[in-house]
Amino acid sequence: MTELVSAIAKSLVEHPEAVEVTETESNGTTVIQLKVADEDMGKVIGKQGRIAKAIRTVVKAAATKANAKVVVEIVQ
Repeated sequence: MTELVSAIAKSLVEHPEAVEVTETESNGTTVIQLKVADEDMGKVIGKQGRIAKAIRTVVKAAATKANAKVVVEIVQ
């Protein structure tokens, strides 16, 4: 899942080298944290959070297919 989030984020931002994706496990849920450069934060979140919601939807669909529970967090 981290590769999926990384690929999506790198295609959206101006500074793909600054994209960091980490994965942790918590209570049977995989938490994926996405960190981008400050100036790219708006591009990842989108107007009214639409892009962030779309990223979460795609990851949730992939996780459902893999029979896993995944949460995507966008951190600064």
